[in-house]
Amino acid sequence: MKQEIVTFLHSIDKDIFNLSKYIYDNPESSFHEYKCCSYLINIFKKYNFNVIENYINIPTAFYAQYGNGHPKICFICEYDAVENGNHITGHNLISSISTGAALSLSRVIDKSHGSVIVIGCPGEFIGSSKVTMAKQGVFNDIDIVLMAHPDVITAESGTSMALLPLKIVYKGEMGLRYRSLGSYSPLDACLFTFNTINMLSKGLKHDNGIDGVIVKGGTSPSLLPSECESRFYLRGSKMCYVIELEKKLRELVKTVGNLMEIHSEASIYELPYEELITNTTLSRIFSHNLKETGIIEIESAKDTLSSLSLGTVSHLVPCIHPYISIVEDDSIKYSSGEFAMATISRFAQDRVMKTAQALALTALDIIEKEHLLQEIKLEFHKQFNNN
Repeated sequence: MKQEIVTFLHSIDKDIFNLSKYIYDNPESSFHEYKCCSYLINIFKKYNFNVIENYINIPTAFYAQYGNGHPKICFICEYDAVENGNHITGHNLISSISTGAALSLSRVIDKSHGSVIVIGCPGEFIGSSKVTMAKQGVFNDIDIVLMAHPDVITAESGTSMALLPLKIVYKGEMGLRYRSLGSYSPLDACLFTFNTINMLSKGLKHDNGIDGVIVKGGTSPSLLPSECESRFYLRGSKMCYVIELEKKLRELVKTVGNLMEIHSEASIYELPYEELITNTTLSRIFSHNLKETGIIEIESAKDTLSSLSLGTVSHLVPCIHPYISIVEDDSIKYSSGEFAMATISRFAQDRVMKTAQALALTALDIIEKEHLLQEIKLEFHKQFNNN
């Protein structure tokens, strides 16, 4: 059956490239990926997947399934672009890799057992539908989740940072600046908070970090704004550390409000992401299959300082999130315009097809060898029992 997967992938090479190119040519921002979602849905319908559109009432999400019963192997599609930034993180290739893997696996699964599932997950850049799906139990009945991310290096799946999005608002009275001597404004409170956070950031532990931006701070130098709003991403190696940091920031906001006699609010404005926990057994199987395709140079587990919505899913079901280099030119930087252009290169397409093959063969190994799934699940339960 492995040869059937490889042969089928060769037959759809052009279709997979056309998918990469279509998503590249039609960059759509988070939760507005209507064209790309429709294109993907049509592909899965063509290959007789049962597709649920508008999945869990998210217009650009879908759930596609081929086969029945367990093991349920899930592939993830992402297809949103950075607003005004094209596909600088290669989400078009995430969809292509997962689609190639799912379609090729579906060609042989009738000869064995289990289900091939593809979940279209919009909105990775702002809140991500994966976290909403996780909270609604979408992943509860799934056995493993597989996805691969384009990069400038090829590396095993590692960890990511937990993330908590915190909004801080200060409110007061609008007025002319020259008439407001002797009192503090919401802008004063906002700037004081930023300066304090910048100073405190130097002493943070557990790889904690804080990134912030002022989203509402007034429109004229002569007018004091009645409201100032800033937004922060709090990050840490584990969610428990991030929650400790959140408590400290809430105390800071309350103190600043009291000192300046300004109304203060702090609230979570997007869904938090848990840190990614890689299933090393699953990762080992994938790395072996990737080497079988000819991609030999694989770096050790990449622990990214960014945050991934798959992190939340990895606390519910065994997951991997390996990285695949799609560039030949070492000078190309990830998340650049040049990287986006590289996603539709012939070299990138070759890497897409090899990665899709490795994912599909990893899934087939797990379907055919029951002890592998038992090992994967045993590791998963040990990881969380030890936490």
